[in-house]
Amino acid sequence: MAARDLPQSKGRLAIIAGAGALPHHVAEAARRQGEDPFIVALSREADADWTGFDHSILGIGDFAAISGTFQAKGVDRVVLSGAVRRRPEWRDIRPTLKTLAKVPSILRTLMSGGDDAVLRMVIELIEASGARVIGAQEVVPNLLADTGPIGAHAPTAEDRRDIEAAIAAANALGALDVGQGAVAVGGRVVALEGAEGTDAMLARVAALKVDGRISARRRGVLVKLCKPQQDERADLPSIGPSTVAGAAAAGLAGIAVEAGRALVLERSRVAEAADKEGLFILGVERDGRGGQG
Repeated sequence: MAARDLPQSKGRLAIIAGAGALPHHVAEAARRQGEDPFIVALSREADADWTGFDHSILGIGDFAAISGTFQAKGVDRVVLSGAVRRRPEWRDIRPTLKTLAKVPSILRTLMSGGDDAVLRMVIELIEASGARVIGAQEVVPNLLADTGPIGAHAPTAEDRRDIEAAIAAANALGALDVGQGAVAVGGRVVALEGAEGTDAMLARVAALKVDGRISARRRGVLVKLCKPQQDERADLPSIGPSTVAGAAAAGLAGIAVEAGRALVLERSRVAEAADKEGLFILGVERDGRGGQG
């Protein structure tokens, strides 16, 4: 997929960076397109070295400081990128004057809302400051998975049955605003992604196979899909080299991700690792169609 120009703007792009490799990919891609991205590295979350980028370290709930920084830096577009493992506590919330009246609803969402509800709230608060939230895929469209295989291997008929079972489970899970991933082995769903994330779910599957709770003779498949109601400007499902390593350790046959709505980080490394481990990587439609590799 060819890169496309960023939306026309007179202001600056900001990246609110959580954990993982994605924020750096987005920042570097933006630079290649002539941007000078400003990075808000979230304290206790961001784990990359932002030396060489104009950046500040701010708390995830400090909307007043984030909004003030955006105004000072001339930011008019914001990308939310990377994993956020902790929700801010009520004492960490510092609203702007514009959002002060929303504090009760903010606290209710943090206490009882699902991840998608929290992300929608964050987007609303950022846009109340005058900046526009855009998806990471608008900056790095070449990270989006295409329909079909990535790498040399293709799924067998048994693998496709596992893909279908895991797609049904991931769709149901996403509708509950819980997670984006599911693992099926032998046509049976054996794991659903929760707050622990994909890598921890795969480690759990590996342990279940060692304990004999899941047949080690059947390989199985990981599927990752967008939630049906998900705002695509934040938290698209993603895979990277660590996902391939986790799938291999769990004895899986491969990974299927939603074409056009999931990100593949370090694609060449993912393909190389999958080929080495004998795994397939496949972009599929959310109803299971496509991906005939």
